[in-house]
Formats: sequence, C-alpha cells, structure tokens
Amino acid sequence: MAFPSQGSALKLKNVLLFLASIVLSVLVAEAAVRYIDGYRMSALALGDPEGSASVDPAMLDKFPLAAGVDGKWFFSEPPPLSNRRKVDPEWQRTYHYIEDHNTGGMEFRPADPFKAWNSVFAGDPCKHSFLHHAPGMLYLYDPPDGQPRPPYRYMPDATQPTGLVTNQMGWRGPPIEVPRGPKTVRIVFVGSSTTVGAPHLPFSYPELVGYWLNRWAESRKLDVHFEVLNSARESTVSTDNVAIVKNEVAPLRPDLVVYYEGGNQFELHSIVDKVPPRSEAPKTPPATVVPGWLQEATRYSAIAARVRAAIGMTGPSQDGREWPKPAYKLQWPEGLSETDPDLAYPKLPVNLNLIQRDLDDMRSAVQKVGSDFAVSSFLWMVKDGLVLDPVRHKYILDQLNRVYFPFRYRDLERLAIFQNRLLAKYARTHDIPFIDTARYFPLDPDLFVDAVHTNYAGLRLQAWITFNLLVPVVDKHLADRSWPRPADPAAPALPTITPRKVTFTCQ
Repeated sequence: MAFPSQGSALKLKNVLLFLASIVLSVLVAEAAVRYIDGYRMSALALGDPEGSASVDPAMLDKFPLAAGVDGKWFFSEPPPLSNRRKVDPEWQRTYHYIEDHNTGGMEFRPADPFKAWNSVFAGDPCKHSFLHHAPGMLYLYDPPDGQPRPPYRYMPDATQPTGLVTNQMGWRGPPIEVPRGPKTVRIVFVGSSTTVGAPHLPFSYPELVGYWLNRWAESRKLDVHFEVLNSARESTVSTDNVAIVKNEVAPLRPDLVVYYEGGNQFELHSIVDKVPPRSEAPKTPPATVVPGWLQEATRYSAIAARVRAAIGMTGPSQDGREWPKPAYKLQWPEGLSETDPDLAYPKLPVNLNLIQRDLDDMRSAVQKVGSDFAVSSFLWMVKDGLVLDPVRHKYILDQLNRVYFPFRYRDLERLAIFQNRLLAKYARTHDIPFIDTARYFPLDPDLFVDAVHTNYAGLRLQAWITFNLLVPVVDKHLADRSWPRPADPAAPALPTITPRKVTFTCQ
C-alpha cells in the first residue's frame, strides 16, 4: 500500500484548513446578516424577519416609566403558551401545497383554508371572487346575527401551520379563564393585523402587555390577576370590528376594551384633486428571474435572501429615497382645522366619519355591559424626506411607494398625524382613555416590517409603551374598586363556534 508523502499530506492539510476557514467565514457572515436583518439565529429554516429581540436601552429612556414599574421587566417574556400543540399533518400538507403551487393567486394565501369563514359572507364559495381559489375545502360557521361581518374567525383551540395558536374563542393567545375569577381584571384588545401580530412570532403585543401588568401587580402585592385577550384578526376594518365587539367581546363582559387600528381605511383619494392613475407610475425595469437554486437557498440563508433581494430590486430609486411621484393637488377640506379637528365635520379625510360612527357603536356595545372603552393612537413609519435601506427596508419602500401610489410621503405623514389628533379628541370628547403609544414610539425603520407592521423588536417596544400608559388607568380603577368587576352569575357562556368543514369542486 502506498502512503502519501509528507509534502502531499501538508498540501492536504493546507487545503482542509483553507476550506475550514471559508466555511467559518461564511457562518460568521451568515450570523452577522441574520442579526442585522432580524432573523432567528438558532433556526435552520430562515423564516420571516423578526427584528432583534433586544432594543437599544437608550430608546427605553425616552419616555417615563409608570409608577411601580421596573425597567428590567422589559427584558423578560411570558412562558411558552400551554395550548400550543403539534400542527395537524393534513393542514401542514395543504399549507405547503398552496405555498408551493400558488393555487389562489396573490389573494388567497396559505393560511386562509384554516380560518372559519362566515357562511353568510361565503355564500356559494364557487361564486365568491375570493373564496373560489380555495383548494376544494373550507371551514364555515353561522354568524349569530345573520350578518356577513366579520368575514371570518380563526379556528378555535388550534395551532395553525403559520404558528398561530388560538384559544376557545379562536382568538390568538392562551386559554380564556372559565369561569372568570372574582379577582381577574379582563382586558380585550380589538383591531386588525397590527394588533393580532405576525403569527410566527411567539407573542402578540397585547399578550406582553398582560404579562407585564401581572408582574406589576405582583410587585405591588395586589390581590388581582390580569387576563389580557386579543380579539384582532388581519384585514378587518372598523365596521368588522363593530360586529366582533358586539358578538364576541361584549359577551365576555371585560373591564376594558382597547381599540388599535388606523391603516386599513387610510385612503387619501377623497381630498386629492384628480388622482393620477396607476398607469402614470414611474416605469420600472422587468423583474429579474431568480434561479431556482437561489430561491431555495433563501429559505435557509440570510445571505442568499440579501442576494435575491438585490437581484429583485426594481424600484425607480435604488438608493432608498422616495420614488418619483406624479403631480397632484391635495385639497384640504375648507374650514377643517388640522390642529383641532371638528369631529362633526361632514367630510373628514381618511374615512374618519365612518370610523367615528363605528367607534360609537363599539363604545355603546361595551358600555351597555358595564365595560370601559379606550382608543390608541396608531403607528406609521413615514416621514417627509425619509431615506431607507433598499434591501433591509424593502417592504417599507414597497408599501409607501406602490401600495400608496401616488401619494407623497409628506401627505401620508400629514394625514397620519391628523388621524391621531382626531382620535385623541374623540377620546377627550367622550371622556375615555387615550393610549398615545405613537407619541413615544421612535421613528426607526429597523423596528418595522412595512409602514405599519412592527417586527418583534418593535412589537415589544409597542407593548412596553402601551403597558406603561395603561398602568395609571388600571391603578385608578383598582383604587376606586370599579375593577375587577363583580362576577355575574347569569353571564352567558363564551360565544364560541363549532365550524363545519365543507368540500366543493368549482368549474
């Protein structure tokens, strides 16, 4: 048998060292990019960016802590959800099939078959412009009021392929306390996707608020427990939330209901003269076809994801500035003050007349069962002159320049500020709490996924600010003993649903 010479062995050793150094360098680079872009460090599959779980402590020092709050609590989290289970294998297969084959086009998404759809809204699924994309199967439920709103509820007591975990009501989060204890303060958050949160994240911001409220109560040796629930679901508007509050939230007789929404009805068309058509949008070069191997690599590598994003950049401005916009004239309503908006003005911008009517209906439904109602300001990641990282902040750029085309950053910022001013006045006028989270939240694109959705770092900061602003409200009600509300022995059972699975074949 021939043995390699000493020189050959040395060469082999050098090659192996060279290869090892390359592998180590790639791993270090991958870890660095995952950290910068907010991906999970420990997972093999990349998943969606979450943002760094740590927030610069300097950010936490920019607003005052509520009485009795320890700043160290920010760095702690609740225990894992006790109701998280393994995903049904059939659901998992269906989810991946839709994900890989895009059976529903751009609208019907992989998570949509695992919602309980309102049977009045659905009608004949094959005749429905949206639901006919379903893979021959849907879950339906019959609404108690016979109305088509809300379009759906999440499946109750389920763990979805997206990672979403639901309780008996089909709401995100841990099981609901049944029966409600006499020392339990119940708070329910209402809203849309910005409230329910990305399903793959471990917690939504209301869940963190509840966790910190309980730490606050324990530190003060208060004989109360906080149950904070999240009734939100994505794509809802204020009128959907009226139905949710009446049919789902009010029957739980919460102590407080908090409304947080402000993006799904944010339309500037009513105050813009001759809105330029989309055909006037700046022409963009055709999207570059991404090789299959690179597409597959983006599932596991943040470096590959960056390369793919760089290849796919098609925006007119690739340096992160606002894209060129066609000329238009924003006509501010005559006689409407921007600094002190008239709630009764008949033609308020961005659907605020409709939103106010819906807030009135929600507030009335809540107060009829003896509960309190609160409104929060809404976070927007937009500012005139904003410059973004075209790769890391790709979705912010895309939303501000494509989804909200042709509106300029300065006008989006102007209306976002106006909307929050009006919500603040609404709260003052009706003597309800105003949770002004947007006042303290930093305008930092690294805390956002797009212009309105935060990543996990932003979500934690939003929860922390909201928690600190809620503490004085809670403290006042505990002091006057109006919370927790006395138990009602005649209170109805939880308004749960029993979805039924239907199958169909559309021509």
